[in-house]
Amino acid sequence: MAKEHHYQTQLRWTGNRGEGTSHYRTYDRDHLLSANGKPEIAASSDPSFRGNPQRYNPEELLVASLSSCHMLWYLHLCAVNGVVVVDYSDSAEGTMLETEDGGGYFSTVVLRPVVLVKEAGMKEKAEALHHEANKLCFIANSVRFPVRHEPVISSAIG
Repeated sequence: MAKEHHYQTQLRWTGNRGEGTSHYRTYDRDHLLSANGKPEIAASSDPSFRGNPQRYNPEELLVASLSSCHMLWYLHLCAVNGVVVVDYSDSAEGTMLETEDGGGYFSTVVLRPVVLVKEAGMKEKAEALHHEANKLCFIANSVRFPVRHEPVISSAIG
């Protein structure tokens, strides 16, 4: 039987300039995201949609969630397969297409992990584990667009 996990977050709109949503241009898209016992995340919409460029937007948070989920699975798989990762970074990029009606959708996300493993003999396995991590990532399994990987693997020794 599948084990259920539940996640709760809170959202509070902070963009009322005094007139509420009386007009499309009379309110800010600013809001705060939080979860019990954690710091708030200042968010808004993308600047293309009248958002605050100083705050995270939902599209960035989706790309960041995919990047984070992949990394966590990848590090787990490396640990249980004898691949010693000593450094990991990712420059993830998502592409969203806006539709004529003002909606839109993501067409792809590309993760570009740069991984440093302890020894050169670990590089081949380290690269292969990216595919396995993608198959296990909860977030990647929940989206309807492809999540591609362009890893760069190097070694500290050898």
